[in-house]
Amino acid sequence: MSLRYLTSESVTEGHPDKICDQIADRILDALLAQDPMSRCACEVTVEPGAVHVMGEITSAAQVDYEACARSVIREIGYTEPEYGFTDRCQFSSTLHAQSPDIAMGVNRAWESREEETAELGAGDQGMMFGYACRETPDAMPLALCCAQALTRGLADLRKSGKLPYLRPDGKAQVTVAYDGGAPVGVSAVVVSAQHDPDVDMETLRRDIERELIRKVIPEKCFMPDARLYINPTGRFVIGGPAADTGLTGRKIIADTYGGYARNGGGALSGKDPTKVDRSAAYMTRYIAKHVVCAGLADRCEVQVSYAIGVAQPLSVFVDTFGTGKAADEAIEQWVCAHFDLRPAAIIRKLKLRRPIYCANAAYGHFGGATAQRPWEELDEDLLASAQSLLAR
Repeated sequence: MSLRYLTSESVTEGHPDKICDQIADRILDALLAQDPMSRCACEVTVEPGAVHVMGEITSAAQVDYEACARSVIREIGYTEPEYGFTDRCQFSSTLHAQSPDIAMGVNRAWESREEETAELGAGDQGMMFGYACRETPDAMPLALCCAQALTRGLADLRKSGKLPYLRPDGKAQVTVAYDGGAPVGVSAVVVSAQHDPDVDMETLRRDIERELIRKVIPEKCFMPDARLYINPTGRFVIGGPAADTGLTGRKIIADTYGGYARNGGGALSGKDPTKVDRSAAYMTRYIAKHVVCAGLADRCEVQVSYAIGVAQPLSVFVDTFGTGKAADEAIEQWVCAHFDLRPAAIIRKLKLRRPIYCANAAYGHFGGATAQRPWEELDEDLLASAQSLLAR
């Protein structure tokens, strides 16, 4: 075998950047719960002893932004003064209304300015990517799924009290070996877990390997020479915002496909669905998952691009990386014929004007079909339509 290696990372809900993403999306949810037409581009930063909310919000809703922030911090588990950051931290905000220049293009798309009926325009220019593959039942990359399961497991061990010395911050990194395009096994795992100062490092490493790594990743998935690194620097007592300033949108690779796919650079959290950074990212995942689950390809990446204020995408591109059972051009034509990629149509199709976002702000936005992830649901009619390409 000629092996190649690909690594993905995930962080816990207590990571400084993830705290910010969750606060931004808790605010968005609160706005949408009262006013589904709310416009929101909310940014959050955290530092030792303080949280600051900034950005643009236009809404009829009356929301206590400070209460949103403190509830997220408290639910994560930052409640002890020795953590250096708690739900009793200082709060400040500098929010203002959306720019009228932006609103003009969003409220009435370029295409409809010559017509009688208005159409919602894209909230910004840019390109978005969606991805799916056959490596896991959720059509997600194996290394990312393993890393996310590890960070979720860290939080569960802490909150359940099974490993009471754990603190909220933490990271996991998983490397998978590939022979050609097929995963062979896990070759390396890195877990960094914040902890109380009095825990013995040998105890922590033993517990993390036994109670987390070996339970999350089946033994058969490990390569014979797999390496485990648990708190490789040793001590990790100071963490969270006490150690690093956090900011919304700095974990976009962990939020999406863990480096397996290209990324347009736009963050997801804190943005209402008129922002195609969010809504089109969800729709391209929806499309790519249908392509893979219909058997059209083993891997599929879908790109769309938009101009601000214009409803129709400027481009649609499908890449199956040589795994397609039909030509990429034929799949592109099928996508354009069966998916309405205008922002308003995406919002309607995926029911995106609901308060579903904070639940998706940690541990990745993709994988796992739930009521709060409609972009993960499969449509039997679309699958049947896609499969008709195989007969051509």
